[in-house]
Amino acid sequence: MSAREALDVLVVGAGPAGLAAATELRRMGAGAVVVVEREAQPGGIPRHADHPGFGLRDLHRAVSGPEYARRRAELATSAGAELRTATQVTGWGSDGRLEATSPRGRRSLAARAVVLATGCRERPRSARLVAGSRPQGVMTTGMLQQLVYLCGEAPGRRAVVVGAEHVSFSALLTLAQGGARAVAMVTAQPRHQSYAVVRAAAAARFRTPLLTSAEVTAIHGRRRVEAVEITSLRSGERREVECDLVVFTADWIPDHELAVLGAAALDPGTRGPAVDASGRTTRPGVFAAGNVLHGAESADVAALSGRHVALAVLRHLRGEPWPARAVAVGVDPPLHWIAPNLVVAPAGRPPRTRHLLRARRELVAPSVRVEQDGRSLWAGRLPTVTSGRSARLPAGWTARVDPGGGPVGVRVAAARVRSS
Repeated sequence: MSAREALDVLVVGAGPAGLAAATELRRMGAGAVVVVEREAQPGGIPRHADHPGFGLRDLHRAVSGPEYARRRAELATSAGAELRTATQVTGWGSDGRLEATSPRGRRSLAARAVVLATGCRERPRSARLVAGSRPQGVMTTGMLQQLVYLCGEAPGRRAVVVGAEHVSFSALLTLAQGGARAVAMVTAQPRHQSYAVVRAAAAARFRTPLLTSAEVTAIHGRRRVEAVEITSLRSGERREVECDLVVFTADWIPDHELAVLGAAALDPGTRGPAVDASGRTTRPGVFAAGNVLHGAESADVAALSGRHVALAVLRHLRGEPWPARAVAVGVDPPLHWIAPNLVVAPAGRPPRTRHLLRARRELVAPSVRVEQDGRSLWAGRLPTVTSGRSARLPAGWTARVDPGGGPVGVRVAAARVRSS
C-alpha cells in the first residue's frame, strides 16, 4: 500500500522549467514544494550537453550544460524546494493524487497544485518511418549525448545527422567530442533552421555538407550501420552515403503522458497540454511549463517559462478561482502551432509577453491575421515563421478576445514560401 503525503506544490520534472518554477515558488513563500525527477540527477537535458551556451537569458551568463544544470538545482534547493530523484510518477489515483514510485517505495502525493514540467523528446527512427534494415548505430541526439558525456563512449566514426535545427548543431559538437566526424547533415527544409551565425560557425569548424530539401529514406547495414540512402525532394535522385552512425535530431514530441492520464486537454498543434497565458491547463489545479508545451525551446527559455508559471500557481494557492471557460486558439496551414493556445478572462500576459508561432514550411515576411467570429483582433507582418525556430507574435490582441465567443484563428494572409 502506498504511503500518503500532502504538500502544497508538486513539480513533475527537474529540468530547467521545473527547477525554475520550484525556485520562484519558494522565493515567493509557496510552502512545501517538492520536485520529482525520474533520472538519478536533476538538471534535465543540459546535464549531458557538455558545451557552452546555456543560461544567457535566465542566469545572464554563458555556462556549459552540466554547470547550468548544477546551478539550477542549487538555486532550487537553496530556496527551500525538496528534490527527489529516481522517482517516477506513474499516474493519477481516483482521488486526484499522483502515484509515485522510487527505490524508497511507493507514495501517493496529494498536492494543492501540480506543475507538469516533463519536457519533450525527439522522435526516434521508428516514429519517422525510415525504411531499411535494423542495425546498431541509430540513435537520437539525447542518446548520443548520454553515451559521449555520461558514459565516455565513442559511438562511431562517420555520422549522418538527420535535421538542421539548433539541437542538430549541438549534435555536431557531441560527435566531435566522441571522436566521430559528421559526413552529412540532411534536412527536408530548403535551408537550416538555426541562426545564421551558428551555421557559419559549424561550417567553419566541422565543414559538414548540409544537404537541404532531402530526406534519409533508408538505412542499410547488417550488425552495424553501413550506409544511408538520401533522396532529393527536388529531383527524386537517390544516393548512398557510407557511415556507421545515424543521429536523428529535433522533430519533437512533448512528454504529455501525465496530462493525458489526468484528462487535461492537448493542443492539436503542439501535442502538449493546452494552456492559457498563465500556464493553466484545462484540469483545475494543474499547470504546465517549459518544453512539455511544445517542441523544443532552449533551456533558458524553458526556465523563464517555469519562472513565469510560478505566480499563477501562487495565486491559485491563495484561492484564486480557476477559469470557468477558456477560448481555444488554433492555426491554419501552413502554420503549425501557437503557444499559449487558450485565452481566459481576464487575459494575462504569456511568458516574455509574446506567443510563440511556428510553421510547417519557411514563410518569409508573412502577413498574419488573428480573428474571432469574423472579427479582426490583430493583423501584422512577421519577419520569418519557420518550423525549427519560434517566431514572436505580440500578445496584446488577447485583451480583445470575447470570452463567450468562438475559437480564435491565426492564419497567413500572404507570404513568400521557401519551397523544396
